[in-house]
Amino acid sequence: MYKLIKRIFDILASGLALVILSPIFVITSIGIKISDPGPIFYYAKRVGQNEKVFNMFKFRSMTIDNNANESRLTADKSRIFKFGQFIRSTKIDELPQLINVFIGQMSIIGPRPAAVDQIEITRNGEYSIISKLKPGLSGPSALYDYIYGDTIEDEDEYRKLVLPTRLKLDVYYNNHKS
Repeated sequence: MYKLIKRIFDILASGLALVILSPIFVITSIGIKISDPGPIFYYAKRVGQNEKVFNMFKFRSMTIDNNANESRLTADKSRIFKFGQFIRSTKIDELPQLINVFIGQMSIIGPRPAAVDQIEITRNGEYSIISKLKPGLSGPSALYDYIYGDTIEDEDEYRKLVLPTRLKLDVYYNNHKS
């Protein structure tokens, strides 16, 4: 029953949010096109529930780099264009993930989906249980990362100070979801 109620909530909340936020989608799309040539959306390869790979939608905030990968846990800030800085700081770049929620690949609340290149770091050993959950737009670990992780640019420092707590919060969420 929990899964059914959660799915109904996800469909209603994401559908309503997509309608209400459609003007922001239009303005953001225009801002990206004016700021940097290239596509409006970035399709991030993510690992979702039961390790199924899917394309997570985001507004593009970085210049195109065909050699880039997502093995780093922190952003390559040198590639973020000016308008991209704004949509990142306001989290507008994350709004297209409402589409992923609406079609059932993600949920409103849950652990953030892992990048394919980060699966060994974030879904291994005692944290493998996280793979059983539907990933979410937000959740306890995402809020923790927003408060603490966004301030850290050094990869090693992030792995030491933020990542262990994030992963423990995802396991806690799994054990206490209701």
